[in-house]
Amino acid sequence: MVSSHSILIIDDEPNLRRSLGLILQREGYSITTASNASEAIQLLQAGAYDLSFLDIKLPDQDGIQLLPQIKELYPDMPVLILTAHATLNTAIEAVRLGARDYLIKPIDPDDILNRVESILSEQKPKRRREITTQLQNLLVELQSMDGREAPLITASAVTLPVDPARYLKCGELVLDRHTHSVKYKDYNTSLPPSTFDYLVTLVRHSPHPVTYEKLVQESQGYQNLSRAEARDIARWQMHEIRKVLEPNSRQPELIITIRDVGYRLIS
Repeated sequence: MVSSHSILIIDDEPNLRRSLGLILQREGYSITTASNASEAIQLLQAGAYDLSFLDIKLPDQDGIQLLPQIKELYPDMPVLILTAHATLNTAIEAVRLGARDYLIKPIDPDDILNRVESILSEQKPKRRREITTQLQNLLVELQSMDGREAPLITASAVTLPVDPARYLKCGELVLDRHTHSVKYKDYNTSLPPSTFDYLVTLVRHSPHPVTYEKLVQESQGYQNLSRAEARDIARWQMHEIRKVLEPNSRQPELIITIRDVGYRLIS
């Protein structure tokens, strides 16, 4: 049971705010809701949250316009976009602008909880580094009072043992699930978290093909999508991965399209 994380829900649909709030409250999360953009900004200015849900369509301001204001106040706070399939392209644009991910309405309780738990668990290393920095600064201040030089505190001094499942390897491709970084041949880069999850799914199934539906379900938790809907969602993610890892994204060598089926990672 979670009891230490606060979540802000920004949506103008009373039923959705109520149902989503109840789903999260039952798991122990502290929930605050806002029905429009101005109310959300007032709440955010009054205090921080660990995560927020943001609807694309709000009565006083578009969610895409509100997102940069949220990120300016709290650059590291994950923002989950709530969208209908009709506004999927807008949700994808929100991810480009810094949203952590998007969820398609109607919401599924298990998908919501799994996604929230996964995202908040990813924030723990960041918080650990923040604490390490705070400890170092405090120690420097204390030692300076005594006229002594403070020893250096490193993150390794306060981190937990390395998770054996942290790294995934497939041929020359190495994925770090903690930092979302990717090493491939001469490339060493990072991917947005949601895009990284798609690459993880491809690695797990390599060298076998992964259907559009299975790829979207395992990467983002979406079920019961039509093939066309799943294809539209997966296509953009594959474009982003190829843009980073493929020498020529128009003639991919790493991620191959299986016509009318899905994609396959060549190991």
